[in-house]
Amino acid sequence: MPTTITQVEDQTRGKTILHVSGSITLDDALFLEKIALEMRAKLGKNLTIDLADLHFLDSDGAPVIRRLEDEHNFEIEGLMIFLQKIVEETEAT
Repeated sequence: MPTTITQVEDQTRGKTILHVSGSITLDDALFLEKIALEMRAKLGKNLTIDLADLHFLDSDGAPVIRRLEDEHNFEIEGLMIFLQKIVEETEAT
């Protein structure tokens, strides 16, 4: 399943959200990181990354998602419990 990244403006919460659906491999995660960093620099505000419709996250892409949250301080939403556990376990190795 291809990866789709859509920018959404949440007026209620005053947030710009990158909605990600499909699957994420290492290349997809690196592309998402590049887009998010460029958008944050251009907009001058932080973004939220919504992964609620993500169906697959490979073990190589998981550390990049973790880096977006831990090192780049993006808010990550919508990670299902098992995906969150995979990301945390990948970080531990």
